[in-house]
Amino acid sequence: MIPETMRAFVLHGHGGLDQLHYHEDWPTPRPGPGEVLIRVGACGLNNTDINTRSGWYSDTVTDGITVEGGASGFTDIKPEQGSWGGQSIRFPRIQGADAAGEIVAVGTGVDEARMGERVITDGWILPAGDWFDARKVSYFGSECDGGYAEYATIPSINAIRVQSALTDAELATFPCSLSTAENLIARTGLRPGEVVAIAGASGGVGSYAIQLCRLRGARVIAIANPAKTDALLDLGASAVVDRNSPDLEGEIRAAAAGPLQVALDVVGAGQTPALLKALAHGGRYSSSGAIAGPMIDFDLRWLIYKDLQMTGSTLVPPGTMDRMARLIDEGKLRPMLAKTFPLAGLREAQTAFMSKQHTGNIVVTCKD
Repeated sequence: MIPETMRAFVLHGHGGLDQLHYHEDWPTPRPGPGEVLIRVGACGLNNTDINTRSGWYSDTVTDGITVEGGASGFTDIKPEQGSWGGQSIRFPRIQGADAAGEIVAVGTGVDEARMGERVITDGWILPAGDWFDARKVSYFGSECDGGYAEYATIPSINAIRVQSALTDAELATFPCSLSTAENLIARTGLRPGEVVAIAGASGGVGSYAIQLCRLRGARVIAIANPAKTDALLDLGASAVVDRNSPDLEGEIRAAAAGPLQVALDVVGAGQTPALLKALAHGGRYSSSGAIAGPMIDFDLRWLIYKDLQMTGSTLVPPGTMDRMARLIDEGKLRPMLAKTFPLAGLREAQTAFMSKQHTGNIVVTCKD
C-alpha cells in the first residue's frame, strides 16, 4: 500500500537554509504515463541543490559558494535565472537528483515487470529527438520534484536498474557525480597514457573522475586539500597537489613531470588559470563547475597560441547512466560515501556538504 502522504524536505523559495521546510504530511506523488514511482531509500547531495536554493546561478552573483553564502543565500539575485539552465524555478520544489530505491508503482505504458526493481536515477530528462536542446531539458530535483522524500516519480527511462549488493546510501553517491565526471572526461577525449589534472579531486565528481580516468589508462594529478592525500592516492591518483599552493602551476608541472594533456575543473576561480597555463600545446580543458567562483583572469593568448581546446560540460548524453550502471554492477567503481544524515537532517547535511571537509559524497537516508 502506498500512503496518501509522505515525509519530504521542500524548498519554498530562493534564499538560505530557512527556505527548506520539513513536512511529514506532504502529498505522495502518483506516476503519470510513462513514469514510475520510486520508494526512495537514500538521496545524495550535490552542488545543484545549493546553487539553486541560494540563487547562485543568477549572473548578478560573482562569488563562489562558501558556508556562509550557501547558508544564508545571495541577495539581489534574478529569480528568472534561478536554475542551471538560466530559467526560473517553480516553488514549492522537492530537490535531490541522486535517488536510489525501489520501483513500487508504474504508470500507464510502463511494463509492470519493473515493479520491485532496484534503481538509481538518471537526472537528465531529455527531449526526444534533439536531446541537446537545453530549452526542453528538465533535471530531476530542479524542474521537477526529486528525491528528498520517501517517494518520487520519474520517467521510466530515467530509472536505471542496478543489480548490486551496495546499500541504497552507497548507490545514492553515484548518479549526478558519476555521470558528470564521465561527461567531463568524454568532452576532452582523454586517451591512455595521458596525464590529467583534476581540480576538486576530493569531491563527488572529482573522486569518480579519478576512478574513470584510471579505467581509461591515464595518469592522474589530484588537486585538493593535502589532508586528503592518502584517500586520493588510494583511489588511484599518482600525486596530490595542494590546492592552496602559491605556485600551483609549477606544482602541477612538477607532479606531472612536464605539461598536462588534459585538465578537468569543477572548482573555478584561482585554480583555473593555473590549469590552463600548465597545459601542453594542444591541451584540452573542460569544466563542469565553479564553486570557488565563476570569475577568472584570462589571457586570450593562452587559448590562441597554445591551440587549446576548452569546453563546458553540463548536458549529459542519453545512455551515459546505463553504461555507468554496468560498471557499478561489475564492481569496477568504488562508492564514495562520506557520511549519512537522516532525511529530517537535510539542513545539517547541506551545512556539512558546503564545508568541503569530506571526501566523496554526503547522503540523506529516506526510510524510517
